[in-house]
This record gives sequence, structure tokens and C-alpha cells, in this order.
Amino acid sequence: MRLLRFDSSRGLTSTDFSRKKTPPYAILSHTWGDNEFLFEDMANNTGSSKAGYQKIMFCGEQVARDDIQYFWIDTCCIDKWNLRELSNAINSMFQWYKNAEKCYVFLSDVSTHMTDVQLHQSTWEASFRECKWFTRGWTLQELLAPASIDFYSSEGQRLGDKDTLEQQIHEITRIPITALRGNALEEFSDSERMEWMVGRQTTQEEDMAYSLIGIFRVSMEFRYGEGKERSLKRLQEEKQKANTTPFIVPFNRNDRFVGRESQLTKLEGKLFVGASTTKVVIEGLVGIGKTQLALELAYRIRQRFKNCSVFWISVNDTESLYQAFAQIAQQLKIPGWDDEKADIKKLVQLHLSKESAGQWLLIFDNAEEAESESAGSSKAASLSECLPSSAQGAVVFTTADRTTAAKLASHNIVELPKMEQDMAQKMLETHLVYSMNEQEQADLLLKELAYLPLAIVQAAAYVNVNKISLQEYQSLLAEKKKEAVEPIDKKSASLIATTWLISFEQICRHDTLAADYLLFMACIDRNDVPLSLLLADSLREKGARAVGTLEAYSFVTKRTAQSALNLHRLKGLLSQQTQVVIRCLLKIFPVPNYGSRSKWRRLLPHAKFALSSVIPEQENIARTSLLWKCAMTLHIDGRFNEAEVQVLERRKTVLGEEHPDTLNGMANLASTYGNQGRWKEDEDLEVQVMERRKRVLGEEHPDTLTSMANLALVYKNQGRWKEAHDVFGEEHRSTLVSMANLASSYREQRRWKEAEELEVQVIKTSLRVLGEEHPDTLNGMANLASTYGNQGRLKDAEELEVQVMERRKRVMGEEHPETLTSMANLASTYECQGRWKEAEDLEVQVMERKKRAMGEEHPNTLTSMASLASAYRYQGRWKEAEELEMQVLERRKMVMGEEHPYTLTSMTNLASTYRDQGRTRVLGEEHPSTLAIMANLASSYREQGRWKEAEEIFVQVIKTSLRVFGEEHPSTLAIMANLASLYREQGRWKEAEEILVQVIKTSLRVLGKGHPSTMICMKKAEDLFVQVIKTSLRVLGEEHPSTLTSMAKLASTYRDQGRWKQAEDLGVQVLERRKTVLGEEHPDTLTSMANLASTYRDQGRWKEAEDLEVQVLERRKTVLGEEHPSTLASMVNLASTYREQGRWKEAEDLELHVLERRKTVMGEEHPSMLASMANLACKSSKGERG
Repeated sequence: MRLLRFDSSRGLTSTDFSRKKTPPYAILSHTWGDNEFLFEDMANNTGSSKAGYQKIMFCGEQVARDDIQYFWIDTCCIDKWNLRELSNAINSMFQWYKNAEKCYVFLSDVSTHMTDVQLHQSTWEASFRECKWFTRGWTLQELLAPASIDFYSSEGQRLGDKDTLEQQIHEITRIPITALRGNALEEFSDSERMEWMVGRQTTQEEDMAYSLIGIFRVSMEFRYGEGKERSLKRLQEEKQKANTTPFIVPFNRNDRFVGRESQLTKLEGKLFVGASTTKVVIEGLVGIGKTQLALELAYRIRQRFKNCSVFWISVNDTESLYQAFAQIAQQLKIPGWDDEKADIKKLVQLHLSKESAGQWLLIFDNAEEAESESAGSSKAASLSECLPSSAQGAVVFTTADRTTAAKLASHNIVELPKMEQDMAQKMLETHLVYSMNEQEQADLLLKELAYLPLAIVQAAAYVNVNKISLQEYQSLLAEKKKEAVEPIDKKSASLIATTWLISFEQICRHDTLAADYLLFMACIDRNDVPLSLLLADSLREKGARAVGTLEAYSFVTKRTAQSALNLHRLKGLLSQQTQVVIRCLLKIFPVPNYGSRSKWRRLLPHAKFALSSVIPEQENIARTSLLWKCAMTLHIDGRFNEAEVQVLERRKTVLGEEHPDTLNGMANLASTYGNQGRWKEDEDLEVQVMERRKRVLGEEHPDTLTSMANLALVYKNQGRWKEAHDVFGEEHRSTLVSMANLASSYREQRRWKEAEELEVQVIKTSLRVLGEEHPDTLNGMANLASTYGNQGRLKDAEELEVQVMERRKRVMGEEHPETLTSMANLASTYECQGRWKEAEDLEVQVMERKKRAMGEEHPNTLTSMASLASAYRYQGRWKEAEELEMQVLERRKMVMGEEHPYTLTSMTNLASTYRDQGRTRVLGEEHPSTLAIMANLASSYREQGRWKEAEEIFVQVIKTSLRVFGEEHPSTLAIMANLASLYREQGRWKEAEEILVQVIKTSLRVLGKGHPSTMICMKKAEDLFVQVIKTSLRVLGEEHPSTLTSMAKLASTYRDQGRWKQAEDLGVQVLERRKTVLGEEHPDTLTSMANLASTYRDQGRWKEAEDLEVQVLERRKTVLGEEHPSTLASMVNLASTYREQGRWKEAEDLELHVLERRKTVMGEEHPSMLASMANLACKSSKGERG
């Protein structure tokens, strides 16, 4: 459930509480207008000028008056492109309204300008009784579900609530007053509740049933397109059925299905037998009725096995397969389904393979499409690789390809023969609207159509629409058969093409819009065509009629679970509309961002299909733009290879291999490889890009230099420092920048010595190459000064900072920002030396110059004022410190907002000043902000090692929190946990344990095991670590990456404690699960194997350790390459195992190998190189003693 709120800066924000505890919220009930604020507007931060945005503003203002933070509105809180989310919302709507703190009914057609409207009820009551809200189907549940409802006019004036307007509402709706007052709906009969809908209307006819879901306490799949009667019938069925087993089939049962009883009996007899998953293939010619047979089978299995889950997957390519698995994962709420990095197909496969999944049937329709795509790509996975394995499961495939059938289930193929004459005749009779009095003509026609079901259906549809005789249709068929239909070489395909063309030509003559739609759909993916792609607002009524025409001719089938169509397309026949389609898709395809993910996921298969067609060169701009959008969406989805390769190949073809855009694409693909740790492929591409840019753009071009920097970075990531420096040369500015960045990284890790060595080297080279006054030289000196200061070498820091300051004054001027930064740094050094007067003089200068240059409210100016206030505070000059801190606080509140981190820091500083004076009141001792400030101050003291001061404040805050909030409040628990951490850091284990146990017990009772605060507390106590694992197993599942990481850490802890058995058991579990989920060659899997080998080695189980280490080494060589740091580390581990067994020669050979590789890759002075030398020296000494 998504909820809205306005933040402190009046910005509208959306928060998804799908996996969290939902906070109190208000909910809006209204009638939709023509210009509503939609989910896409929310996601893209647009639409505030729409008329519907006024309802958002109304809700925001009203919740603020009612002291409620969040609110919900159906127009923009449901992603309607996400079909599963839409279905869940429809089924949850009644409960959402029921759970709301307040329901606001906004009546857009009731107006009043009176101040006290309740005293002037006569002025608006007539329009209230006639308002549209009481006539809509969805508002029935919105009237009955909430406990508290307030009614508002279009001006936002409150008219009254459900209690004060009870009589009027009863008279308008005829709903009993007891129902309006909240009596259980089960007290009223089904017929009574159905009567409450009389006179109400819905935009979609099926909503007459769907809007009653909550009223009757049932759950059902929405199927727009099935019609009112069918939806009401299903509602009745759901009321009578308690079974909630998933049935994900996007088509209604075909009431006109006939024959095929022998095949159905055979199929049913093959399912759910044996000790493993049953796999059966339905194989037959195009148009022979495979899909309809599988559909009938699905409904019969549903009737026969009430607890059997059924999943239908229409296969068109790998993209549609991925989308289908994603929908199943979301519908089943499989842990990790919304994880960007998760392998969706693997998640579904593992879930259905578990015994707890129960009985299930998977149907893959048109399986040859996925198999043919996998055959053409080394990266595409065959269907057989993603199938679950369970004795409770069965899989049915349909295919027209014999090879595919043999590959998927060679011993279980049910061939679908040509339909017998009597069954074909029955099918024709079933599909004809009018009685058939032409028996002889019918026999002749069926023979001409070779008894093919699809051809029969198309012929019957034509006869029905045009009201002609069978003899007339047979004449049309004979005439059309004389024309050649290219490229068609099979009789079945030829017959279907003929009947298809007869109908298509008729449509062209009588409904040009329907013909245009058909041509349009021929150029996109044939499954799940959103109606919004076809129906422009200006043509909505005509468009609906055109879709009806196509449905009448049996060219399309409505997907009853969505507002979408499936097309019965004749392959290879139509493509002339591709140009139009690409422009249309480009217009509707959203800007790639996470907020519009559901929309572009549904449009992506259509865009990829259209892009796969060959079009004239003049369409390259539109095509390239759509291609870029597709690539960006794939990138957001974590499908990096597909994203970059798709763009790159197109650019090579259209623009040439040396075009700048092609080279940019190659660089992006190289970056993708780097992100995946595929260094060799990354390096190869980077070298190609660099060489071509040198040749095309020149060696000094910015893009060429960027390529050189990227290649240097690739070398560094592999530890190949020498090659990294050689890319530019030691004196090149890019080399110096890279060295400076690396030094900065060391500084952030507090690796002062390594940072210092690099910074000294950078300064020496910069002085020689750039000169002493170059900005880069001065930056390097400032960085080295900072490193000196962090090591406590204040005198060295001061000398450098004075030089930097003086040179910047001379080169840049006294008021340049970098000059002022130098002055502030020097002032900070003076403060650390206790030289307050000198520090103060510099800080006053910096502050005054910043005020003059930047203004008094600029963040940098405020930072300088805060620094000066700090200097005053350290000198005990409380009054001056307080005055400055008050100014900073007020200005930061005004400029940045009350919740900005800098503002909170100012509050903490001011609180510290008051406290140092013995004054504890800023906002009042019991104010939440005061307590937060004091807690932050205590944490600051704790980080500085000022234990006593930190403890005093923590104890004081806890006492106040207990009194103000109570012992179960999250803030109280968080502060107590911090105090426990403080005790633990001082070695006061008993006190820490007592507090932690108390916090954990309360957290478990109040927040529950899965709450983040509870989890944090549990992690702080070693003896409760196992409970964290148990909670992760329950919440995320045993194969979730986070669960496996926690288990691996616990195994490591056991190993460090010498608890080998527990370490081994956990290590084996993690390894096996990672093999299953990630694959045997994934880096995390190899790490698990290495850790388990380490556990064996620590126990002296050399043989088992060696076996694992050899496997890790060989796989890392294959995946990462022989010179990758992880591969070399594996060699070191294996050498250690050899050495412990006294196998000195094998150990020495490996270590020499590692030594030579590290010398080549990293250079002689790299730390890893020195470690290798030490290992070899250790081995040599042991060999001599032996």
C-alpha cells in the first residue's frame, strides 16, 4: 500500500508500506474527473497543474488539521500498469477503507459558499441528495467500510459526517441504518446487499461485480473484457467457494470447445504420476487447436484437483517468459520477488520445488519460441533449465515444432491429429450464429479447410459478421486460393492465411480503423497488447468499436485478466506499419526511471519486437531513441548485458565502428563488464575504445583521455599498478589525479602511512611538472597537511597549511573560496594546538569575507559562524558562543528546514553550550527534540571516548523518556540499546547484558521479531545471533542473499571461536544454497567454498580442505583469470594446505608462481607481493629445519 504525505518543504512524497507496518492514514473517496493527478505524475514529479491535484492539496490540508501524517488516493497511489498490484488493490480496497483513521468524501458537484454550512443545510441539501457520488458502484463499499466519514463540498467545506447525515444517506441509498452504523455485513442477506447496488453505475461493466468484492468478503481475479454477466457469475462462484489456491490463467474457459476427448483423457492420465515432475508436450500443426486444448485441460484440472495451483505462461520470447515468471513470483509473494538483483526464474523454480508449494500445473503455450531463441544465443536459457522439480508438479508444453517437443519431453508427446469430420462439423455449428441448413456445403467447406480449428473459427466469424451463406464463403475461399501467399510453405499455414486474408480485406473495406489497428499490432509482440496503445482519447468510442470488429472476426482475443488483447497474427505477413508503430511506442514509452517501471516492463516486449524489424534508414532517429529507452530500462532492471549490447550492435550497424556514439556504447559495455568483475572483457573493450579514439579524435581529446583513465582504473582494480601508471606516464596530470584519489581513499580508511607516501609522491611530481602555484599542487599540499593533522603531527600540518594559504592568496585572491578554505583549515590546526587567539582571528576573517562574498545565509557562511562559535565555547566564552549559535540555528532553520542534518547539528551545538553552563532547557526538558539532541550529544561523547559524560547524558535521557514516552516506545528502547553499547565498549559486560535482555524482550513484545530495531538489538548480543538467522529465514526465506550472508558471518564467528562443528554445519548449508541460487561459479559461492576449506584446514582435515581449494582455484582461473587477486589468494591458501602437510615442494612451486604473478601484476613493493615473499621465506626456513 502506497501512502502520500507532504514533507516540511511542502513537497509531495510517496512511501510504499508493502512490507512494513502501515502507519495511521486518511483516505479519499470521490468521483473521477477528466484531468486527475495520476501515478505517473507522482512518479515523474509532474501534474501539479492538473485539476485533480486540488484533491491532493485538499487531503494534505485536511490531514494536517486532523493530525494525521499520511493519506491515500486511488488516482495516484496504484500503479495500474502493474497488473498484480492493480489486482491486489481491487481485492484490498474494502479493507483499506475500513482501516483508515478518517475517510474524506469530496463531492465535486456539491457547492456551498457559506461559512457555517451546517447552519445553512437547506442551501446544499438538494444537490447533496442528487450528487453523482451516490450513483457510482465503487462508492458503495467506500460508504460502508470506514468507521469515520466526513463529507466535504467542492470548496472543501465540511458538510457533516456519516452520523449527522445518517437519515439523508439512508433515504438516498435505501441502505438500512444498522448497516450504515457499522453492523457486520454478514447480518444482511446476499440479496439485500445486491439490492444496495441497484441504480449504481460503473465505467467498466465488470466493475459492477468487482466493486462488490469487499461487500461479500471474497477475493477474485479481475478480468476486464469478460462482461458484466460473466463477472457477476464468477462473484457468485467465489462466494460459494472457500478455495483460495492460485489459478493464473489469462483466458476464460471456451464454452464452445468441442471434441478432443481422447487427447484430454490421455493428457489427464499422464499428469501427477511418478516420483518427479511430469512433463507432457501437446504437439500439432499451426492452427490445429493446441492452445484451446491446453486451456480446456487447465479448467478440468482445476475442477478435478481443488487444491492444485495452475499457472499459464504464453511464451513469445525470453522477454515474455521473464515477465510471466515475474508475475507468478509477485502473485505468490515469493520472498525476494521485488529484489532488483534476484533471478526471478530461479526464485519461482525453487519455490515450486518445495513440498510446501503443494500441487501445481505449469502450462507453457507456444514453447518453440523460447527454445528457438535459446538456440540462437549462448546467453538465453532453455525452458528446461528453469523448470521446478517436484513430485507434486506437472508441466504441459504446446508446440508446433517436433524437435522442440522431443527436446522437452521425448517420451511424453501427445500428438494432436487433424480433427475428425463430425467434430469439425460440431465446431462449425457451435461458432455459427445462425442455424446451418447447408449440410452439403458445410461438408465441402470443412474439407477445403482441412478440418483445421483456427481456419474454421475464422471462416465462421466472417460468415457471422457479413451474414452470408456457406456457399458464398466457399466461393471467396476458392478465389483467394488462386492467389499466391508468400512466404508460406505448409498446407495448414496456407489455409489459415487464406481465411485470414479474406477477413482482413473485408475489414479494410468496411472498418479502416480496425484494419489500421491490425496492421499496427502486426508490428509488435502479439501477447498482452495494452488497449492504451490503440485507443487514443479522441477515438475512444470509435476505437472500442474497431476492437469489437477484430474480436468478431476472431483476429484478437481479450486478455480477461487485463485491459489488453492477444493477436492471432499470421507470421511474416505484415510489417509495413513498423515506422508508425515505432513513433507511437516512442511517444507512449515512459522516461526510464524506477517510478514508471511497471509501465515500461509491459511495453518492453512490444518495443523489442518492433525494433527487430528492418525499416528504412530515414527512421534511424526514432528507432535509436526508442532503442535508447529500451536499453535504459534494461539497465535499471539490472540486465546490463542486454542493455549495452542492444545499443552497441545497433550503433555499429547504423553509424559505423568508429563513430563517437559507437565508441560511447563500447565504453558503456566495458563499464558494465567491470561492474560484474569481468576484467578481461572490460580491458579488451577499453583498449579498443582508446585506440580508436586516439586515431579518430586525437590523443589529447577529452574523450580519449577519459578512455585512458578508464583503462588505468581497470588495471588498478586488478592490482596491476605499474600498467595503470604506464597508461599516461608518471607525470601526466591524470596519473597524478588518480594517485591523489587513491590517497584520499586511504585517508578515509585511516591508513595514514599509505596515504602520506602517495601524497608526498604526488606533491614532488606536481612541483616538478606543474609548478608550486598550480591549483593541483596546492590541493596536494592541503591533502598532505590533513593527513599530518590526522596523525597528530600538528607542526608539520601547520607549516604546509601556511604555505598553501599564502600561495592561494597570491594566486587566487584573498576572498577566493579555496583561499578561505585554507584559512579555515589553518584555524582548525591552531585550535587543536590550543592557540585560541590565532584561531579566532583567522575564523573572524573567514566569516566576514564569506558574508561579503556569499551572503549571510549561504551554507558556507553559516559553517564559518559555527566554527567560530565552537572556538568561543572551548574558551568558555559562553555568551558569544550562544549568540552565534542562535544566529546559525535560526538561519539554518529558515534556509534548510528544521529537519536538515546541519540544522540538527546546530541544535546539538547550542544544547552543548547550554549544558556546559548548567542550562538544560532549549525546547523544554521533555520535548522530543531536546531528548534527541541530548542523545546525539551523548553519542558524540561516546565516539570521542568521553565515557563518563556520555553515560550521564544517556541515563538522564532514558529517565525522561521512560517518564514521557513509556518503556515500550521505540525511542526509549533505542537509547537503552545505545547505553548497552557504551557499557560493552568499556568492558562492563554484565551491565550491558542486563540492559540488552530487557530491550530485546520489550522489542519482541511490542515490535515483533522482524522489526528492524529488534533485529539491531539482537545482533548486539552474541548469544542471540541465532535468533537473527531464524527471523531472516522466516521473513526472507532460507535462500535469500541476506539470510545466507548472515549465516556465513555466524559461521565465521564460530570458526574464530574454535567452534568447528557449528562452523562447518553452517558453512555447508550456505555453500549448498548458494550453489542452488547463484550457481557453482558465482563469486559468493566460491567464497563459501574457500571459507569451508578454511574450517577444514583449521581442524587439520587437510584432504577435505585440499579438495575444496583445488575446486575454488580452478573455477576462479576460469571465471576471473589466472592473475586476478582472488585467484592468487586461492593459490596461497592451497599452498598453505600443502605446507601444513609437509608437502614442501608443491607449496614452494605454488608460492613461487604467486610471487612471480604478483611481481608482474602489482609491482615489487605491493603489500600482497611482500606477503608472498614472507610466505616463501617461512616455507624455506621450515624446510631447512625438516
